[in-house]
Amino acid sequence: MRLCDFRDSLSGTAPPDGLGSLLSALWYDAKGDWKRAHQIVQDEKSRDTAWVHAYLHRKEGDLSNAGYWYRRAGKPACGTSLEDEWEAIAVALGATVGRSLSGP
Repeated sequence: MRLCDFRDSLSGTAPPDGLGSLLSALWYDAKGDWKRAHQIVQDEKSRDTAWVHAYLHRKEGDLSNAGYWYRRAGKPACGTSLEDEWEAIAVALGATVGRSLSGP
């Protein structure tokens, strides 16, 4: 799925099938459901999960908690806009031209 298609899916009522948990978390965040996005990442342990978790706490305004999660992700605290970070995470997780979100 291309990033533009991922963005277009935000007009729907549920994330596209096969999206995966982290892109689903970004999808719910973009739909304004921070709580559901946070619930998705709350118990997962990967560095990518930590990055999404950091972004969510940054968006919430809890910068000290965000800093903890950026460190867990092995990333510096983000200095770009929230929108730019959301897009960077989506692209890193597979929402790019020519790559499938659900596998090769």
